[in-house]
Amino acid sequence: MVRMPESRPYHHGDLRAALLSTAERTLRDKGAAALSLRELAREVGVSHAAPGRHFKDKQALLNALALAGYERLAQTLDSADDPALPLEPRLSALARAYLTFAIENAELLELMYARKHEPGASEQMAAAVDRTVGSLARVMADAQQRGEIVEGDPEFLNLVTGAALHGMAGFIAGGMLTPETALGSVDGVVHHLLHGLKPR
Repeated sequence: MVRMPESRPYHHGDLRAALLSTAERTLRDKGAAALSLRELAREVGVSHAAPGRHFKDKQALLNALALAGYERLAQTLDSADDPALPLEPRLSALARAYLTFAIENAELLELMYARKHEPGASEQMAAAVDRTVGSLARVMADAQQRGEIVEGDPEFLNLVTGAALHGMAGFIAGGMLTPETALGSVDGVVHHLLHGLKPR
């Protein structure tokens, strides 16, 4: 009697978490183009159909990865924030936390900022962006109320700050700035952001 090979199990203790963890490792090591639900199923050890219970396609997986990244970034920024501090050291701590996240999760951060998410995920993405990038705008609004910075639209002031930080993250990812140099220059960058380049 011919024995049929056993099929791979359909179930897994926490398949969604296992798929996301494996996908993030693939993203970090090989890039988004290398991600495949079938390949992830093979690596996790389940049937090729099993991931479909959690992600209808590769884009849904990418959306979930991006949302998980925003959640981690939000936790990172929350942990670094101390509203009792004056703005300059407060902003320096947040900037350092953001850049550390960017250094450790360069490929994930690029995916988070990609604008190719499916329409169904746009509301979740907007909320995730508000929890992270938007939190810096609230820091600016806080500082305005305390008279630490000029009046104006906090969103615009946040744009200036975010552009500087993300620009540094881009320089690190492109090899134009070492992580050590970037992190070592945070205080100076924040100081110039707050005080400008004009002689006083």
